[in-house]
Amino acid sequence: MLNSGEKTRYICRNPVRFKRLGRRKMTTAYDIPADVLIEKLSGYIKENVKEVQPPEWAGYVKTGSHVERVPQNSDWWYIRSASLLRKLYMNGPVGVSRLRKEYGGRKRVGMRPAHFAKAGGSIIRTIMQQLEQAGLAQKDSNNGRVASNKGRSLLDAMSTQIKRDLDRERPELKDY
Repeated sequence: MLNSGEKTRYICRNPVRFKRLGRRKMTTAYDIPADVLIEKLSGYIKENVKEVQPPEWAGYVKTGSHVERVPQNSDWWYIRSASLLRKLYMNGPVGVSRLRKEYGGRKRVGMRPAHFAKAGGSIIRTIMQQLEQAGLAQKDSNNGRVASNKGRSLLDAMSTQIKRDLDRERPELKDY
């Protein structure tokens, strides 16, 4: 039954065959678990975005002074790129300094108490420049960088695809 104030929308204009469309909420990156989105997005970036490539020094560097070793995963550059793109989407205009703080961690200093240390800025800056060259991010006046329209649509499309897959796996969660 239709409410008196509700409009009916149809898939096609042919009056013989029509279906009523219900209101659907668009799936965004806010609705999907971060780990699933980053995993799928990093695979997409690795295969399809040629501008995002690890530099030759990426195999030898730590991600910050608080880390003791080089990343063990060989695809860590693409995972960090996907994570950065998601952060640009979620947190609006963000600069390198704030992202250094978010990717930082606890630094152990022997017998003395551990303290927080920021992540390295060169990795974050290089990835953001590569995302800008790919058209997935853009500068926002003096406030830092944001996800561009192309980057937002990519994240929304990935989120919709992931939501469909999750709905097939666990139909009881479809309403959420």
